[in-house]
Amino acid sequence: MHIYANPTRFLALAKWLMPLLFWSGLVLSLGAIGWGLFMVPPDRLMGDTVRILFIHVPAAWLGMGGWAGIAISSAALLVWKHPLAAISARAIAVPGMVFCAVCLATGSIWGRPTWGTWWEWDGRLTSMLVLLFLYAGYIALTEAANREGSSDKIAAIFGLVGAVNVPIINRSVVWWNSLHQPPSITAGKSAIEATFLVPLLVAVVGFSLLFGAIVLMRMRALIAQAQVEARLRRRALDDDAALPPAMAEQA
Repeated sequence: MHIYANPTRFLALAKWLMPLLFWSGLVLSLGAIGWGLFMVPPDRLMGDTVRILFIHVPAAWLGMGGWAGIAISSAALLVWKHPLAAISARAIAVPGMVFCAVCLATGSIWGRPTWGTWWEWDGRLTSMLVLLFLYAGYIALTEAANREGSSDKIAAIFGLVGAVNVPIINRSVVWWNSLHQPPSITAGKSAIEATFLVPLLVAVVGFSLLFGAIVLMRMRALIAQAQVEARLRRRALDDDAALPPAMAEQA
């Protein structure tokens, strides 16, 4: 992966990979949502409310997966000083936060008819809400570092420390009694019927591909922004150097 630490090589890869991920992800996501909304029968226990899972589950997966990506990028920045690591983490943060918010919103909508309440302070919901706040804090840290021109190391450390919350989210329904259902999919096993499982997996793959495309789009935009800012700084220095000493001091 270190060969793509060079922005030129990375941009060449992203140029053809981004549309491939975007269009394939869009087709799979829309197909899975249509499949879940119009072709899947109502569940015998949850009825038609089961259909929201085709958005809720991928959103939950990407909310947690997004922070895992931030943690990996943060480690690459701190250990290997990977030039694109900070940009990668910044690019992941916003879509990760959006999917985390979608997970909480759809879970609340599903919980109202299923549990009889919009919100319950159980382990899964509370830890997912903490993840949303972690995303907001990380974005604030990176924006402040970019605005002040300071190091991204503090944000990287925050990204690594915040990763502790991801396994807590994953295991919360096992460690604590709660209204939230236990894990439906575990290693090699699934409690979900194939009628629901197949379109659900398609939705997860589709949304994951879209997530990857969005991250690449944001990385390209952040690299372009950094290049423009570098050119402006060089031009300002060149202009100052071209001025007579007296005028340079006044400027």
